[in-house]
Amino acid sequence: MKDYKATGRSSPSRWVRLRVAFLAVVFWAVLAGVLLRAVILQVYEGERLRELAQDQYLRQIEIPARRGDIFDRNRLPLAQSVEVDSVWVDPSLLPNPASNARMLARALHVDPEELRARFARAKRFAWVKRQAKQEEVAAVKALALPGIGFTREPRRFYPHRELAAQVIGLAGIDGAGLEGLEVAFDQALSGQNLQLLGLRDAKGRQLLTQGTLYPPNRLGATLTLTLDRQIQYFTEKSLAKAVEEAKALSGMAIVLNPKTGEILAMANFPSFNPNAPGASRELFRNRAALDVFEPGSTFKSFSIAAALEEGAIRYEDVFYCEEAAWDVGGHTIHDTHPHGWLTPAKILQVSSNIGAAKVAQVLGRERLVRYYERFGFGERAQLGLPGEARGSVPFPKADVSLATAAFGHGVSASAVQIAAAYGALANGGVLMRPWLVSKVTDQDGAALLEKGPVEVRRVVSTKTAKNLISMLEGVVEKEGTAPRARMAEYRVAGKTGTAQKVDPVAGGYSDKRIASFAGIVPAEDPHAVILVVIDEPKTDVFGGLVAAPAFKEIATSVMAYLGVPPSRPRSLSAPALAVNSTEREESKQRPVAGESDITDRTDRGTVKVPDLQGRLGRDAVERLLTASLQPRLSGSGRVASQTPPAGSIVEKGSRVSVELVLRH
Repeated sequence: MKDYKATGRSSPSRWVRLRVAFLAVVFWAVLAGVLLRAVILQVYEGERLRELAQDQYLRQIEIPARRGDIFDRNRLPLAQSVEVDSVWVDPSLLPNPASNARMLARALHVDPEELRARFARAKRFAWVKRQAKQEEVAAVKALALPGIGFTREPRRFYPHRELAAQVIGLAGIDGAGLEGLEVAFDQALSGQNLQLLGLRDAKGRQLLTQGTLYPPNRLGATLTLTLDRQIQYFTEKSLAKAVEEAKALSGMAIVLNPKTGEILAMANFPSFNPNAPGASRELFRNRAALDVFEPGSTFKSFSIAAALEEGAIRYEDVFYCEEAAWDVGGHTIHDTHPHGWLTPAKILQVSSNIGAAKVAQVLGRERLVRYYERFGFGERAQLGLPGEARGSVPFPKADVSLATAAFGHGVSASAVQIAAAYGALANGGVLMRPWLVSKVTDQDGAALLEKGPVEVRRVVSTKTAKNLISMLEGVVEKEGTAPRARMAEYRVAGKTGTAQKVDPVAGGYSDKRIASFAGIVPAEDPHAVILVVIDEPKTDVFGGLVAAPAFKEIATSVMAYLGVPPSRPRSLSAPALAVNSTEREESKQRPVAGESDITDRTDRGTVKVPDLQGRLGRDAVERLLTASLQPRLSGSGRVASQTPPAGSIVEKGSRVSVELVLRH
């Protein structure tokens, strides 16, 4: 054996002991580090790491509630939600994103450059197209591209397209209300979203979701409106015709039940299709409720009603109307035609500005303003719409301001306010609050909100209201400003308005006009107040020429639809119609399509039911109305059946039930 001491070198056992000791120190140091790290991870960072781990495989999924439906007064749908497919992609799984983006863009009709940029920005998820059409989804599935996914989302659908579009409004792609009633009642319609926990794999794909993806009981509230779908259609059709014939900028129309305050129709033209809202946002605005304008001569009814109620004037009083020109406070007030001495009834009939101004002088500033406010002007109608107009009734300090306020200048009001004020006259002097939403119910049918007729206040006595309506009947006679509003079978009371528009840039009044007509029908037992407003007509500027014919057309349809008994037998008014060339022309334009059975009468109060088989719903409505029958439609598309059958002899105003079906 070697002598390690003699050589001065350490023995092997010593080196082994040193190496073992070194390894033991390293082992224990590593073990201590691991233990220390474990303590840090488990004790100090445990909560944070647990959250990160859950985020890898758990995802909180918010399932939006199905948006509630909107119905008209007869429970016919105006807005509904349907389930449609939305297309998404995991860009990390999609090969050749540039070329595939072009293929997807062609299939889905979207911009390929925008799609490619979206793919480049996203890592694991990007929308390709939300709420795609069925044929688009089928085209994408045919491509069979990796990384493409589909999910079901609720989409808002408006079955009648432009019908009442500005009133109902529209909802965005995420289901939130953007305009109209959709935004006014957004919280109720949206309902309560559902929170679910979902599992996903390493690629982010959903593996399991607790519960059903779209539980059927997660529904928003349902809105029931006072609108009547058929009356809304009549009103919109007649308003559109009036605006187009007058080459006007736009128009508004309202049909109101004066006894209850219910708004049966609220129309704006031009309109838009909320299913494809690519139009200017200006078209989304419900101008009939949100905009104010100087109403002009329709206000003369209220100034004269106030003077009669206060006893400031009598029915037999006469006022000298200065032969069409009168100087007041350094200004000259004009009438369209020269007039001498006029009674209050004649002032309304010929629409004398000077006569109304002289009545206001007798009444006085304080009382004029007080009665305007009592008629509801200067306060919101409280329909529940955001941005609803208040209008203004400034105190007329100057003499000329008092004079112009008497005939509707220097004051402002909305179409809803004017219709409601005429409703007060039609309702025996009692102002009813106008309303648009009658009920809001939850998914179980329980009422969350329920409205009914509300009396705001008595404005004038029953005697004053009835006498004023009698005076307004003269407006539609031959000597009045609106003979084109006269109806053959119903007594009509109304008032024309032709107001100058304020120039917002130059100040003062421009040469542009607002033409209007407010009518009450039947005058002896009012069932409807109908207001038609035409903005900036170009062919004619007077309300009696532009707005009155539209009133008559709407009133004719509404009276037949509601089955209101005529004020007078048709035979008594036939001679008057025979000499009225305007009404002859209108009768020639009725869409009879060569079918004489539409207007065949077997007796003075009966009519033969026309054959509607196979006709479009709107065509069927027109034919029934022409025959003085009341249509009741169900379904959509073309006529499949009708009750009573074609050829039956029924009473005028009878109801005809029509079933429509879609045919492909």
